[in-house]
Amino acid sequence: MYAAAGDDLEALPWASLKPFPLLVEWLAGEGAGLSGKALVVGTGLGDDAEELARRGFEVTAFDLSATAIERARERFPDSTVDYRVADLLDLPVEWRERFDLVVEIRTLQSLPVGDRAAAAAAIAGTVAPGGLLWLFALGRDSHQPGETRPWPVTEEELAVLEAAGLQWESRREDLLDADLYDVRGTLRRAR
Repeated sequence: MYAAAGDDLEALPWASLKPFPLLVEWLAGEGAGLSGKALVVGTGLGDDAEELARRGFEVTAFDLSATAIERARERFPDSTVDYRVADLLDLPVEWRERFDLVVEIRTLQSLPVGDRAAAAAAIAGTVAPGGLLWLFALGRDSHQPGETRPWPVTEEELAVLEAAGLQWESRREDLLDADLYDVRGTLRRAR
């Protein structure tokens, strides 16, 4: 889809071409004063990664799409962000428990249901001891037959993060309709 969009980046339905507002709000509030190494999962066009770098983080950001990474580099030619092409299901071993802050916005919900447990474990595996995962996803109590992408995450899928050694530090759910909600919060790995 990135390649098909060409220079028309607004053709990408998920690309707002600015940092995710709830992440910015969290960084200005609860996340104020945090520093260190940050990882952005599924960075797309780089806006969230650039916001973290602007706030002083040493940022690595990856996406499966080489075209997305190329576009991020083009958009931010003087960036300090280390943009990488990487597969969430096969991350570099040197990223294991390396990052003080990991940002995951709607990546899990974009993956096929069968890949979610491995992806959630991989994300959790990048969080350093004492580090945080900041998560935002669409949630539902169970998968609905015939659902199409993005498929909301379930409690069982989020529980993989806890099974991988993270604990919820804060969590908020905002109901969107009878059984669909936004879930966001932070999970921490013990030191």
